[in-house]
Order: sequence, then C-alpha cells, then structure tokens
Amino acid sequence: MNIGQAARQSGLSAKMIRYYESIGLLKPAQRSDSGYRLYSSDDLHSLAFIKRSRDLGFSLEEVGKLLTLWQDRQRASADVKALARQHILELELKIRELGQLRDTLQDLVEHCQGDDRPDCPILKELASGPCCA
Repeated sequence: MNIGQAARQSGLSAKMIRYYESIGLLKPAQRSDSGYRLYSSDDLHSLAFIKRSRDLGFSLEEVGKLLTLWQDRQRASADVKALARQHILELELKIRELGQLRDTLQDLVEHCQGDDRPDCPILKELASGPCCA
C-alpha cells in the first residue's frame, strides 16, 4: 500500500510516517519502480504500535526502546515493565504539576472581578514574572 493508504489505516499523517522513517523508528519503506513508498502489513503493525505508544504519552526515545523490546523475542518482560513504571512516575509528576497550575489559575480567576474595571489579578500575576531586561 502507498503512504496515503498507510496513513489512513494507521491513523497517522503521511508527514508523521515519513518523520518516523527519517528518525529510524520505522524501517525505510520499500519503493515502487516510480519511487513511491510501499508499506506492508508488518509496517502497518509497527505504525499502530508507534501510534499507541505515543497515545500513551511515551517519548520518541521511549517508543524506540519499546519497539526494540517488542521486536526482540528473547527480551525479558521485566525490561518492558521497568520502562512502563518509569513512564508512570513521569506521568504522576506531570499530573501533580498540572494540578498546581490549575489551582493557581483557579485562585486568580476567583479573585478577578470580571467586570468593566481594568484591574485584573490574572494579568497582574502574568506580568509579575521574571523580566527579560
């Protein structure tokens, strides 16, 4: 199948497929006589794996490691589990950070009168950050 068909079936854009190929996450596609990329069912399976990994928030580096582990039938599942556990810790940290951001913004919104006056604690807070002199 061509890249457009692979994109539709995988849920990825053609641009992302070319990018994943360029950084080595996906093996270089076979080429037709006219130079068009051709993808196999194995390639589609790899694209689905990459997409699902990215949907779960794994970085490109982590996806590369997961792909390597997935393709290595001699790998220990403990290696996969360790990578996933580390990712969970990173997600938990991001969740805490996002919660703090939400709480700060919620506090600012509650202190904003939201009327016709120009005074706004939200804008004051945004302007009070470190300045680039």
